[in-house]
Amino acid sequence: MDFFLIIWRMLPSTFMIVSPILIAAIGGMICERSGVVNIALEGLMAMGAMTAAVFHVLLETKIGFSIPLALLLAAAAGGLFSLIHAFASITLRADQVVSGTGINLLANGVTVFVCQLLFSMDRSQNYRMGMRSDRIGIYPTVWIALAILGISWFMLYKRPWGLRLRAAGEHPQALASAGVSVIKIRYIAVLISGILAGLAGGCIVLTQDIQFTVSTINGKGFIALAAVSFGRWVPLGVLGASFLFGLSSALAVNIINISGLQFLPSEFFNALPYLITLITLVLFSGKDYAPRAAGKPYDKGIS
Repeated sequence: MDFFLIIWRMLPSTFMIVSPILIAAIGGMICERSGVVNIALEGLMAMGAMTAAVFHVLLETKIGFSIPLALLLAAAAGGLFSLIHAFASITLRADQVVSGTGINLLANGVTVFVCQLLFSMDRSQNYRMGMRSDRIGIYPTVWIALAILGISWFMLYKRPWGLRLRAAGEHPQALASAGVSVIKIRYIAVLISGILAGLAGGCIVLTQDIQFTVSTINGKGFIALAAVSFGRWVPLGVLGASFLFGLSSALAVNIINISGLQFLPSEFFNALPYLITLITLVLFSGKDYAPRAAGKPYDKGIS
């Protein structure tokens, strides 16, 4: 089969894979722009995915809008869970990497516990129908991701709140001297990142799977985090990075149809997205582009 024909046929699945990565990456970008590093995206996405799958399974035969409701509840779950990270890293001024790692570990346990409680197994029950592409082959999650991208760009660069957010990540003391609460800005940013990560997890489980399992997210939160760095903390850069990583994931599924590459083991293609993520981070990412105060707890006493 012609290579370009395969790429063309891959576009719907590529967009489906890119969308949740982009949504989570935008959340991570907003969070880091405020000065808080959020490596908990993986765990927050897992919480959102579990919440969406559970509520969709329980409600799909009872109401006709279980999918949008499941997505809203997934976003809410991610937002609520992110407040743990906000309290630890902002109020208690704990190490942000340690706090995020703790969230990821906690999410693994909570999601399995809830599934065991409700379904007596470490996964949710299968649901009948998830989100499907429309007649032109575009999944609804693509429009959600593009809307979030446009809103984030507008808020970051066209509204005063975006200026304050960026100042919180670059010069928090200067922002505080202007009478703006750095703590409030950072709390809001972490909450937004949690909401978007939860929504992204819901999008994954309702488009790419028929149930929630412990491997539903499978590193996509870390790929989204890598997209923030590779995209140099700007919306269009994050879009490009997310598309690159999403395309590599789609290739892992479809590239075996290319006759010239069928001699390679399937494990190579499964590792391809993570290999590309690692290579791009090593070659292109740099701390010079990161917000200056990212990862540094805010101290009112430092001038």
